[in-house]
Amino acid sequence: MTKLSQPEIEQALSKIMHPEINYSLVDLGMIKDVVCEQRKVRFTLKLPFPQVSVKDLLIDIIKKTLSDLNSSIQVEIDMEQMSQEERENFTKMAKEGWKL
Repeated sequence: MTKLSQPEIEQALSKIMHPEINYSLVDLGMIKDVVCEQRKVRFTLKLPFPQVSVKDLLIDIIKKTLSDLNSSIQVEIDMEQMSQEERENFTKMAKEGWKL
């Protein structure tokens, strides 16, 4: 298997849509600090609150998306809570894009 480039990984991540909001996880500010080294991808998943109900679903979607690019890819996800400013931006976008 060939290694994936940073732009390929970032492009794939930018297409992952939030399951409840009509925005991508990248647009919502949920994916940060993407680092791609050969077959290993590491990034931070920023959540508005520690106990977000879709957290496990988001992780599954992200891992499946990257695995579909390359089945041998290793994914490491660091979890962080959003800052007040990030949470305010997320909340504003969530209200605009909430799926009914």
